[in-house]
Amino acid sequence: MQKSRFAEYDLSRLMLGTAQLGLQYGIANKVGQPTYEEAKAIIATAFESGVNCLDTAAGYGISEEVIGRALTELGIKNRMLVVTKIVPMADGLTASEADQIVEESVVQSLKRLRLDSIPICMFHADSNFLEYVESLLKMKQKGLVQYIGVSVNFPELALKVVQSGYADAIQLPTSVLDQRYIRAEVFQEAAKRNVGLFVRSIYLQGLLFVPEEEVLPELADVIPVRKQLQSIASQLGITLAELAVRFVLSIEGVTCLVIGAESVEQVIDNVRLVSQGRLSSEAVEMVKTVVPDLPESILFPRRWSKRIPDAKPVGR
Repeated sequence: MQKSRFAEYDLSRLMLGTAQLGLQYGIANKVGQPTYEEAKAIIATAFESGVNCLDTAAGYGISEEVIGRALTELGIKNRMLVVTKIVPMADGLTASEADQIVEESVVQSLKRLRLDSIPICMFHADSNFLEYVESLLKMKQKGLVQYIGVSVNFPELALKVVQSGYADAIQLPTSVLDQRYIRAEVFQEAAKRNVGLFVRSIYLQGLLFVPEEEVLPELADVIPVRKQLQSIASQLGITLAELAVRFVLSIEGVTCLVIGAESVEQVIDNVRLVSQGRLSSEAVEMVKTVVPDLPESILFPRRWSKRIPDAKPVGR
């Protein structure tokens, strides 16, 4: 698998998302949370396929415990870079309160992950980073974390994070349906400053694939856009899933694509899709041209009124 440089690391272009390993996660999840042995097999298959990094968080149920145990038992604890995140924090905390919460979160994550230092530790919200970055910098100074960053939700705040000069990496949502960060030039700004970019929500939590008759009325504006994207994929002779993955791979500055899996088969499929590499510049422009600025009510899954019944891409 192709690699991208981050600091002293050569990271696989695919980063294994592991929220699914700690809880029942995502609108497409109909099989529930994998057992420990299934989760271990998912991690092992990813590693054997060339994946050398994974993403988790203190808030992903038992994900950190599962990862710590599996990496230790597989003997790859020092060969798989771990990205994790601080517990979500309220606004308006004092400096001492923030320091205490951040340090406790880091210490507990280290214990669960069975690590001496967290390779990349992030806040779970842009506002937390902008308000409490000094607390996480103290963990870096103590050697409890190596690099710091944040999982962002808004392009304008993402730019502030990148321009602050404190972030080593950020995680952000981008897809064929959600191009806000491209248009806001977040990728270009991060590339100029050597900030690592880990892209999540490649399939917008499955909305890209849910059958048309099951799309909620409030999300109906996505249907004509999906049809145009499917038309482009057909012209290129590839699936819509492949178009989605390769489009994001084609964005300059992307370090890794964060894609989760609930089974070994999904890991293998994700590895195959990422291994196809970038789209042509002409295909990228075709995608950009047909996708308008969709409303935040569509781009933020947490604002959807209810779960979509099934969003697994057909034929994957």
